[in-house]
Amino acid sequence: MRKFLTYLIVILVFVVLVAFAVPNRHFVTVSFDPFNSADPALSYDVRLFVLLIIAAALGVIAGGIATWWGQRHWRRSARRHEAEARAARTELADLRASAMRTDAARLPAPENGRFYGGSGRDKQGATL
Repeated sequence: MRKFLTYLIVILVFVVLVAFAVPNRHFVTVSFDPFNSADPALSYDVRLFVLLIIAAALGVIAGGIATWWGQRHWRRSARRHEAEARAARTELADLRASAMRTDAARLPAPENGRFYGGSGRDKQGATL
């Protein structure tokens, strides 16, 4: 379902871009010389739709970078919390392993191959 929605959105954006590009095919002059507008030193003739699509793409990229930069504190915090959780899980596993070794050391040794003594009964007297 997610791929379908992604394809649908991409197709819709493509249709809008084509619908925008068809009526805006004429050339415009883009000048990077603010002092001499009559004869600019650095200018380009570009189709209008290309200029606007490039400007929109640069705006999306700048917005993405600004958002990524603004969320750096959250990413750093998430990495720190993940490291703390990993250390806590490791410590818990070590504690559980040492508790199992301690519990095994406290169990009485089986007598004559029987686990509950010579009578074959547990602490409550049930027959095994």
